Amino acid sequence: MADFYELLGVNRSASAEEIKKAYRKRARELHPDANPDDPDAAERFKELARAYQILSDDDQRSRYDRFGEAGVSGAGGGASAEDVFGAGLGDIFDAFFGGGSPFGGGTRGRGPTGPPRGQDMEVVADISFEQAVFGDRIPVPLRLPSPCPDCAGTGAGAGTRPVTCSECSGSGQVRRVRQSVLGQMVTSAACSRCGGMGEVIATPCTTCRGEGRVTAEETYDVDVPAGVDTGATLRLSGRGAAGPRGGGRGDLYVHLRVAPHERYERDGTDLVTRVPVSVSQAALGTTVDLPTLDGEEELQVPAGTQPGHEFVLRGRGVPRLQARGRGDLRVVVDVRVPTDLDDTETEILTRLAEHRGERIGTSGGASLFSRIKSAFS
Repeated sequence: MADFYELLGVNRSASAEEIKKAYRKRARELHPDANPDDPDAAERFKELARAYQILSDDDQRSRYDRFGEAGVSGAGGGASAEDVFGAGLGDIFDAFFGGGSPFGGGTRGRGPTGPPRGQDMEVVADISFEQAVFGDRIPVPLRLPSPCPDCAGTGAGAGTRPVTCSECSGSGQVRRVRQSVLGQMVTSAACSRCGGMGEVIATPCTTCRGEGRVTAEETYDVDVPAGVDTGATLRLSGRGAAGPRGGGRGDLYVHLRVAPHERYERDGTDLVTRVPVSVSQAALGTTVDLPTLDGEEELQVPAGTQPGHEFVLRGRGVPRLQARGRGDLRVVVDVRVPTDLDDTETEILTRLAEHRGERIGTSGGASLFSRIKSAFS
């Protein structure tokens, strides 16, 4: 899809009022009822409506300015002009111009002309933990209906081409005008002879059997913004299935699945990791080499650090998708108690316990070490 600002004909510093005025002007120019002979008018008008929907909302506009379409992929999705404005032309111009359509009549719900748009497609893409945190460009392979290479998507056999439907003169629509108490009313319906295509095929292509599309393998390069997580969806406009007989492509929705990390867990935009230290290191203090996603760090563990104590490294977490900056890296101290003491270590710890007046051993009275020592003295 083209840049939203370019679609509206405004610069990136345009005010909300300037964007609204530009949309009103472009809506008059691009609406399908103003372009009955243009088979692409409906699609262009949908793109215009999508651009206005995003840029007229401060939050969505901010995300679009920073991340492009990926930043607003979940905001409104593939909303059409009718999703935003209602079912008919009269609703649009009632909302913006205080009256009916400037093109006459009370037209409602003009159907699409020409070949229909292709289906939206969905695919799951697996990415690494680091790709989710820092962003990346990834290849996404998939199988989907694509324009037939032998007939270039027309559906017509070799040496032939589709011909304009004589019933609708290529518009794909049959329009009828009638008078009512409300004035002149114009209704339209898909042409029965060409099925709304605007063209008929006398000799179908043998490869696609007149469909104009075949299933093919395609690979798209997808930009993954920094800070995404499992469940995030990226929308690629016009990258879905091709429509029959030259119809436009649908959209592609890429659902992201992030692989777990061996050392880190995510808590929103924070990263959480655990650092093992011994009892003596926790008691006396130490320096720990801490591998982070940004490189090696030295973590100072002061004397007397308790199990479960959390150190916070500011700004070393995950970038925020909808705001500036990054989350934090939280380092939890995991004090490891030894389970395989030798005689020297046992004696040292016993003396420490006795010096501090602490009871040790699993039964009352003298400690196991003391009883063994007495037995051999």
